Amino acid sequence: MKVEIFSDIVCPWCYIGHTRFARAAEAYRAKGGTVEITMRPFQLNPDAPAEGEPLLTALERKFGPDIAQMTSQVTGVAEQEGLELRFDHAVSANTAQAHRLIQVATAQGRGEEMARRLFQAHFTDGLDVGDTEVLAKLAAEAGVTDDGDGSAEVDEQLARARQLGISGVPLFLFEGQFAVSGAQPYETFVAALEEVAERTGQKPITVLAAPADGCADDSCAV
Repeated sequence: MKVEIFSDIVCPWCYIGHTRFARAAEAYRAKGGTVEITMRPFQLNPDAPAEGEPLLTALERKFGPDIAQMTSQVTGVAEQEGLELRFDHAVSANTAQAHRLIQVATAQGRGEEMARRLFQAHFTDGLDVGDTEVLAKLAAEAGVTDDGDGSAEVDEQLARARQLGISGVPLFLFEGQFAVSGAQPYETFVAALEEVAERTGQKPITVLAAPADGCADDSCAV
C-alpha cells in the first residue's frame, strides 16, 4: 500500500501525526501487510525569511503574548507520544531547503528517516532547519548524500497539493485516492489502513475521518 504524507517540518501536529502513523504502519506490517511511505512537502509559511529567529518570538508576533499557554497543549500531547517539543528552544525557519533535502533523501530510500531527523532538529534540538550548514550535517547523520537537486520535484509536489485542495497538514493520502486529515489517534490510522486495503480501486479522494488537529496556511493553532 502506498501512503503519501503531506506535512511541514515546523508543524508540531505533523510531527505527532507522523509518529502515530508510523506506529500504525508497523502494526499493519506485523500482520503481513506492506506499506510504502513517501513524504510530501507542504509549506505553512512559504514567505518565511531565510534567516531564522527564535520560534516563540515569531509566534508571539502572530498570536500574542499568551503563546506559552497555547503551546502547552500540543507539548503535552507530544509527550504522550514520546516526543519532546521545546518551543522555547526552537528556531523559526523557512522550510524550502528542508523539503528539498527530504526529496533528495527519498530518491536514496531515506526520505522518512530524513524527515524524522528534521522534526527532531527543529522541535527538540533547537537547530535552524533553514540553514544550509545545519542541513548538510543532518544529511550526513542520516546517511544522505545531498547532490543539490530536488527543488523542481518539491515545486511539483507543492503544486499537486494545491490541485488536490490540501489546505492543512498533516494529510495522509492512501493509494492516491483516500485521505485522512490531521494527527489522528493511532487506532484511527490502523482502521484506515485496513479499510483502504478493502477499498482500493476507487478513483475519487475519499475522506475516511473527520479532520483532527493540524496546521493551515501560515498559522498553526498550537
